[in-house]
Amino acid sequence: MSDAQLLPLLTRIAEALERLAPPPPGRLDLGAADAFVWHADPDRLEPVPIVNRVEIGLLRGVERQRDILLDNTTRFATGLPANNALLWGSRGMGKSSLVKSVHAAVAQDHPGTLALVEIHREDIPTLPRLLARLKDEPRRFILFCDDLSFDHDDAHYKSLKAVLEGGIEGRPENVVFYATSNRRHLMPRDMIENERSTAINPAEAVEEKVSLSDRFGLWLGFHNCDQPTYFSMIEGYAARFGLDIPAEQLRAEAVEWSVTRGSRSGRVAWQFIQDLAGRLEKPLR
Repeated sequence: MSDAQLLPLLTRIAEALERLAPPPPGRLDLGAADAFVWHADPDRLEPVPIVNRVEIGLLRGVERQRDILLDNTTRFATGLPANNALLWGSRGMGKSSLVKSVHAAVAQDHPGTLALVEIHREDIPTLPRLLARLKDEPRRFILFCDDLSFDHDDAHYKSLKAVLEGGIEGRPENVVFYATSNRRHLMPRDMIENERSTAINPAEAVEEKVSLSDRFGLWLGFHNCDQPTYFSMIEGYAARFGLDIPAEQLRAEAVEWSVTRGSRSGRVAWQFIQDLAGRLEKPLR
């Protein structure tokens, strides 16, 4: 086949391949939404039009934690110095709900200045690439990792340590990192004790493991819920969503619900309210 005959054939093949190939992704407008989820492989930020959150006024039993985190976030949104925050403690007591609610409150008071970016624990090693994407943006960003913890032989914590404080560049001024965890030092106690008992220099080994949590300027502890606080949560939700039920009956059913779950917490209170609203045929909105 001559060159003159081959050229049209190659042209048609190239055109067919172009039609099959996906178009190159356009640059995402980070002002288009107030919340995003970071995905790796390939790296991309996915906008979240509606965030699953609880109104900040409905969070009970965590007023001190709320005020501290709200103040830190407001300062960050207005260009003032702010700390990374670790919210640690009991399960179901509103750690992640508080982060999302505080972000919503500050974003409402300062429109367009602050975005929330969720990163999954398994994507922590890609944090440097995410920071490189965000550092030149005019907005400020809360990087949020829910249920952050590290197990035996998990070296991801070293990546996070370098990002939070270390490295030549350090953390960009327009980024702060909030994390929630059931563990104060982000690692199981037996892991820390094992390092202490087997290392040549126990103090240095433990220091290496727990130094990650030291990178968080704010430590906010969340503790078990007592019954008055649990009732306050239930009654606040019932009033907000117009669940018409006598107070004594509401409390009795709430106690029964908590007994069947074996615990009292904000999560248990919300699950009870969802069940009650379903039985009363009332939408939660």
